[in-house]
Amino acid sequence: MHDTPQDEAKASEKQSGVRRAFVASLTGTALEWYDFAVYSAAAALVFGDLFFPSEDPLTGTLLAFSTYAVGYVSRPLGGFVFGRLGDVIGRKKVLIATLLLIGAATFLIGVLPAYSTAGVAAPIALVVLRFAQGVGVGGEWGGAVLLSSEFGDPRRRGFYASAAQVGPPAGNLLANGVLAALGALLTEAQFESWGWRVAFLFSGVLVGFGLWIRAKLEETPVFKAMEAEHTRPEAPIREVFTTQPRALLAAILCRVGPDVLYAMFTVFVLTYATKELGMSRGSALAAVLIGSSLQVFLMPLAGALSDRVNRRLLYGCSAVAAGVWPFAFFPMIGGGTWVPLATGVVVGLVIHCCLYGPQAAFIAEQFSPRLRYTGSSLAYTLAGVIGGAIAPLLFTTLLSAYGTWIPLAAYIAIASAVSLAGVALGRGPEAAVHEDDQLAAPAARVAADTAVTR
Repeated sequence: MHDTPQDEAKASEKQSGVRRAFVASLTGTALEWYDFAVYSAAAALVFGDLFFPSEDPLTGTLLAFSTYAVGYVSRPLGGFVFGRLGDVIGRKKVLIATLLLIGAATFLIGVLPAYSTAGVAAPIALVVLRFAQGVGVGGEWGGAVLLSSEFGDPRRRGFYASAAQVGPPAGNLLANGVLAALGALLTEAQFESWGWRVAFLFSGVLVGFGLWIRAKLEETPVFKAMEAEHTRPEAPIREVFTTQPRALLAAILCRVGPDVLYAMFTVFVLTYATKELGMSRGSALAAVLIGSSLQVFLMPLAGALSDRVNRRLLYGCSAVAAGVWPFAFFPMIGGGTWVPLATGVVVGLVIHCCLYGPQAAFIAEQFSPRLRYTGSSLAYTLAGVIGGAIAPLLFTTLLSAYGTWIPLAAYIAIASAVSLAGVALGRGPEAAVHEDDQLAAPAARVAADTAVTR
């Protein structure tokens, strides 16, 4: 039986919708992570002196990384508020709101006066705006994952959900690229005085582009089906905690290792290379830039690979590699030369790809469709508090206390073991695919009946 022209048109329209959703998820998340990453890099490079002046450079760095942590601590609020709204009013509206929130906060950071001008009001305002950034990111991730994966085939969830996972490396690449360009074009004094602000003000242009893309999208087919079946939850937060506690715990634990690994190889490595190894800021940024460039391409490949092999096995093996690699990384960069540093960062971020690429699918498929936005957002944000939020602070404190890299490597190994426990608790994709098929069946029958009556 041959497809009719109408069937072919519908198939073409569906595929077009899938592509638009994938691009919207990727670009929107990348723009929000540009905002988040440019702050992270600035915290490592200049914020300690500008907003937290101190005679002790270590104290300034610790205080700057404390504001970095605020962006993670505030994420659960975004997960609670926007996660609930995403399951009640829809994915698209929430994703537009989160993009506006984090973009406005980042732009305002770019015009903040320094401590020398505004006194204690400057660091207070910085913390408030960093808090707003975290709220936006906390509500963004779960929706971005569902935006692409709910338009795509649930049997290829690993690939489609990876669109949101490309956001962090793409945003990090863009942020570090802008900072590296500014560092190359400006003198040290110019960069610390006003050059860093350009990277934050540039966010206004990027957010406008992201809003234009997301405004053109329709609501996801899964949410439309829930609306048609009147199965949207009234109290999704309560339902997640009371009916799916194991799923929530598994999703939280699986994130801890990748968060700590990412904090090392994109944030703390800048401080370690410049202050412990005596390398230049530009060379350290270049190493992170190369690793992030590869991640943009490897992340969807890792997600697609997890559709073809056992997703939990891939995740587990990658967690083991994440725990082992730091014990090789630190000795190889001890000489303070650039090639070993770049090689070590690249390997670390490739391992991170094998964890982070399949992670969105793994987390989303722990929850039933009607609770996915809430469950995924809560898991993502709560894990961030015990993973990425405190990682740079702990790295700095451990290095200061012990004067050696061994506690840093041990910390990453412990975090990776926590992720292994999460993988062991979680379920595979089969149950989630079955739930998606069940939800789609009534909608398909209605569409078929409509076609017959015509």
